[in-house]
Amino acid sequence: MGVVVVSGGTNGMGRAFALGRAERGDRVVVLGRNRERGEALAGGSVTFLPVDLSSVTETRQVVEHILTEYHVVDALTLFANAVAPRRIETVEGLERTFALYYLSRYLLSFGLRAAMDRATAPVIVNIAGVGVTKGGVRWADPQLTSGYSVVAAQLQAGRANDLLGVGFAQRSGSRARYVLYHPGFTKSGDRSPLPLVVRGLLAAVSVAARPVADAVAPIHQFLDAPPAAPLTAVDRNKRLPLSFPTLDPQNAGRLMDLTEELLG
Repeated sequence: MGVVVVSGGTNGMGRAFALGRAERGDRVVVLGRNRERGEALAGGSVTFLPVDLSSVTETRQVVEHILTEYHVVDALTLFANAVAPRRIETVEGLERTFALYYLSRYLLSFGLRAAMDRATAPVIVNIAGVGVTKGGVRWADPQLTSGYSVVAAQLQAGRANDLLGVGFAQRSGSRARYVLYHPGFTKSGDRSPLPLVVRGLLAAVSVAARPVADAVAPIHQFLDAPPAAPLTAVDRNKRLPLSFPTLDPQNAGRLMDLTEELLG
């Protein structure tokens, strides 16, 4: 029995995973914005903490809360993401996809180090798109003030998460094993913010999508038997070499520096 933190755990894959860990006897801490869904999950060994993870301030506050309430955190799983067809700027002046999909994961990964390093076999699983080579960090304009599109925003944050895994292994000094995991196209998530045409196209191809249970099964395995290496990258069922183009150590260091500047 351990303590497992699940960001974006009120819906889709995150919800299924949180319920699965509770069934296995873990104490599960679910982070999410939707109070109705979160409170429906809460009870027994599941605790819901309402938080807008696109807010740096709220994410830092929930990190401090977890550190206060839980001396040991055994695992951190990072699911939180949401598509935004148009550019949305948070109250802190950040592009929302970048803030939610990447910055919250950076803050949770580095912020929970102390509690995770007290665990016997701590592991962080970042569920994103490792193995995809399209897109990249727009170093001169990471907030996408020009040329915004939902695809560009998702790809940039996805590539930033690839580099986060490398950067965490390089800089954190943590005992936690970091796993980058791409589940592939899965029947999961809220498509309501998407334009009707896009939702229709996704519905048409979802016949071939992986069931949620199949997509989350490897994540349970990562927690039950954490990898020996500081960093592991898995694209569906394929383990990637750390020489993979999106895992460049120099770019990872550059992104860690940029992130520290953005966060002040």
